[in-house]
Amino acid sequence: MAIQNNEMNGTTNSAQTHVTDEGQTAGRSVFKERRSLPRVEKLCRILGINFFTGTAQEAVDHMRYGGLLVVPAAPALKDLPVNSEYREALLAADMVIPDSAFMVIIWNVIQRKYMHRLSGLEYLRLLLKQSDVRAPGNTLWVMANPESARRNLEWLLDKGIRVRQDCVYIAPMYGNPLNDPALLQMMEMQRPEHVIVTVGGGTQERLGLYLKQNLSYLPAIHCIGAAIAFLSGDQVHIPEWADMFYMGWLLRCIAQPKLYVPRYWGARHLLGLMLKYRNELPPVQAESHFG
Repeated sequence: MAIQNNEMNGTTNSAQTHVTDEGQTAGRSVFKERRSLPRVEKLCRILGINFFTGTAQEAVDHMRYGGLLVVPAAPALKDLPVNSEYREALLAADMVIPDSAFMVIIWNVIQRKYMHRLSGLEYLRLLLKQSDVRAPGNTLWVMANPESARRNLEWLLDKGIRVRQDCVYIAPMYGNPLNDPALLQMMEMQRPEHVIVTVGGGTQERLGLYLKQNLSYLPAIHCIGAAIAFLSGDQVHIPEWADMFYMGWLLRCIAQPKLYVPRYWGARHLLGLMLKYRNELPPVQAESHFG
């Protein structure tokens, strides 16, 4: 399998512009000149971040216009006061999905106003049914590593989605600040309407913002992280019932306790942040107090 892999770390001078307002034609997104995006309705502000409270179908429909969609998890959200690049990416995103069950439960208790959770897995399942996403050459996949790419591509093919070899990019190890001129060049040449980023949380959001700021056009940038891995077998399988009942984190902990138990235990600090700041953005801290 010949896939694009680049370890380069550099800078780019690609122009930053605005966003399209074109909509869709015959089920396909239209991305030409950048203009302002249509406004996202149905928002709930938590920790200064505007989370989308609509349905998965409404989210998919809105992303046809292009823009950056992120799916933040509790272990990363707790770092809002200390991770400036991650914080900037969430604030600059065009759509933020409330995937974190822990965050949603806390919010529903402290605000006594019900907020519906929209999982990244539910969003991805619906996204992959769209004809413009399934069309060969219309979606670029950014994968975490060659083995993940192999498993994900095999699963996609089994579902009737044939991904061309030149539409798969293996992400390098990113540093701070994040730079990937090879990916920019690849996208400028191919100009896919969609890019689906499947690398880890905390990194994928920064990569999505990098693409949004540096591409000469604005595709739909879907930062869905491990969602496809739950379907392809690259990580533990999470059935729909487990996702519906907020049990995905537990299945991950059972499958890989050394990796995920410490991660989700650290997410407990999100409770303190939300009790203190609720809908306000926490101030930036010089050093982390959230271990």
